[in-house]
Amino acid sequence: MSFIQGIQYNIKGLLLGIKTPKLLFWGVLRFGVVILITLISATIILIYHQEILDLIWVKPTSLWVLWLWYLVSWLLSLCLIGISAILSYLVSQLLFSVLIMDHMSRLTEVHTRGRSETDETGLSFTLFVYLLTQEIPRTVIPVLLILLLMFLGLLTPLGPVLAVISSLLAAVFLAWDNTDLIPAREMRPFKERFGFLMRNIPFHLGFGILFLIPVLNMVLLSFAPVGATLYRVEKGHKTWRPPESI
Repeated sequence: MSFIQGIQYNIKGLLLGIKTPKLLFWGVLRFGVVILITLISATIILIYHQEILDLIWVKPTSLWVLWLWYLVSWLLSLCLIGISAILSYLVSQLLFSVLIMDHMSRLTEVHTRGRSETDETGLSFTLFVYLLTQEIPRTVIPVLLILLLMFLGLLTPLGPVLAVISSLLAAVFLAWDNTDLIPAREMRPFKERFGFLMRNIPFHLGFGILFLIPVLNMVLLSFAPVGATLYRVEKGHKTWRPPESI
């Protein structure tokens, strides 16, 4: 049931984002930022496509083998574009998307319950730096580990199995990157927030499974903070305050 709820909240957030002008603006802005950075990085990487291909395999003179060289060239282009998309997502997260995601989450809180529980503090520089550092365990490290798993899959007979596992892990952590927005903004302990993820794996898998669909994932990721915030608010999320020092 939690798995189905995850899918429902993802779609619910997308629909609310499209219907709400402010959320639509920020969602489209985030989408545009990721696309722009992807195009720039893909262009830079593809400029060196030939040099990279020459390191792998120098163009053969035999016509019997030449077709295979062109196939490798085509596959290399796809891999380079895929890598550029992943790197662009990470760059956009660290440079722009942290601010956009947090703002969309606050707007969703205001739309849902009339106010954001953290509006009184705003987004201070300290909080911004804190949110930025949270992207390392939530996104950067998981994505790098997933890329490592995929690379190992290419070198071992377990490739298909590792591809499935890495895809599911990517879905879970991409979902957590959004459901963790409110607790991170409240500066809750990391152990508590990670514990929430571990207790709600089916929901996060359902929420993130749609992110594995090419092209559609770019749209859904742009509005994912909306659905994730709706989930936290509607499930009775309460503002946390650190214990007073004695």
